[in-house]
Parts: sequence; structure tokens; C-alpha cells
Amino acid sequence: MVKHGWFWVAAGTGVLLDQLSKSWVGQNFGLGESWPLWAGVFHFTYVLNTGAAFSLFVQGTAWLRWLSVAVSAGLMALAVAGPRLAGREQWGYGLILAGAVGNGIDRFRLGAVIDFLDVRWISFPIFNLADVWINLGLVCLFWHYLRPHSSQNS
Repeated sequence: MVKHGWFWVAAGTGVLLDQLSKSWVGQNFGLGESWPLWAGVFHFTYVLNTGAAFSLFVQGTAWLRWLSVAVSAGLMALAVAGPRLAGREQWGYGLILAGAVGNGIDRFRLGAVIDFLDVRWISFPIFNLADVWINLGLVCLFWHYLRPHSSQNS
């Protein structure tokens, strides 16, 4: 049996969905093109983000691709050689790996990340599924580490 099966399921499924969604956007949108799903509320808008989350570090981003490699390698090492992880930890770390790999692939391939989820009603920066996976992974980890633990259920 594979050690930390849910980690690998979350990571593999997350990377697959992220890359399929970005491929669909790249094939069906022109750069800067926007399709409203609910006008003024939620659009699909194709942009290339050369920075990090929330367009941070837009000027110098070559190091971000290597950061994604380092984070990915560290998380895979944790899953392979680390201690036993609880289910929420496996999902959390697996989703973070999916986000790091998904955005890392874009950075190596394009020098930027494909973003397309455009939540306009709150003027939120445009993002992608890899960003969603990272945030869901953090929620899983917060949920795991901040809840009371019993000695039998860790």
C-alpha cells in the first residue's frame, strides 16, 4: 500500500485539474480576453502573472520557479520519508504540493503563471486553481493543527 495515499491523490488530482483548466483557457481565450459568467461578479479572464500571489514580486520572479521546486521536493520528501500524517494533514500538504507544482510548471514553461478566475464583485486579484489548492491546503492544515487532539485520534 502507498504511504500517505490521500496526499498523492490530492496532489495528482490537483495538478491534473489545474493544468487542464489552464490548457482550456490557453486554447479558448486571447490574452486579456474575458468571459462573464455573471457580469460584474465572476468572469473567466485570461492573464499572465509574472509575480506571486496577489501580483507580489512582479519585477523579479526567476527565483519563484526554484521556490516551487524546493517546496515540491520538501513536501514529497515529507510524504515519502516523514512521520505518519493524519488524513487532514495528507490533504493539506497534498493540495499545497498540487498548487506549487501547477504554478511551477507554468513558470518554467511560460515564465509566468496563467490566471483566469476573476472575482470582480470584491475586486480580488485574478487567480487560478493552483492558488485555490494552496489555500484549501492551508485550511486543511489549520483545521488539523488548531483543533483539539485526542490521544487516539491524531
